[in-house]
Amino acid sequence: MGVLIGIDFGKKHTGLAHTDAEQIIASGLTTVETHKALSFLVDYQKETSIIKFVVGQPKQKDGNRSGVEADILLFIDRLKKRFPTVAVVRQDERFTSKIAFNSLIQTRAKKKTRKDKAVIDEISATLILQSYLISNSKSVL
Repeated sequence: MGVLIGIDFGKKHTGLAHTDAEQIIASGLTTVETHKALSFLVDYQKETSIIKFVVGQPKQKDGNRSGVEADILLFIDRLKKRFPTVAVVRQDERFTSKIAFNSLIQTRAKKKTRKDKAVIDEISATLILQSYLISNSKSVL
């Protein structure tokens, strides 16, 4: 069994998260410069089997597409070409950055950490992936 990768795409930096092998819980992986994200994932897959990419789908409050959506679609196209056998799905990511920032406040992270966009991006990717896992989990009851 492989892992799922959560992706919080940004024009400059992209946050990445991954699941455990059983695909139960998401955890932060890293934040990379966006232009290096694909090569990072190629290297990652040499060590760990990736079975699905969960790419955040940013929407505005009214539900319309975000301005960065065109860039995300280009990234997804490149992702599919580089990983033709790996599924790509989308997950609503509204408010993940705000939730990530608030979680840092609640954990009493230092001000320097709260201002570090890379930390926010990685947490956001984790939230996107965990949301996907929750929305697609099969109830045991």
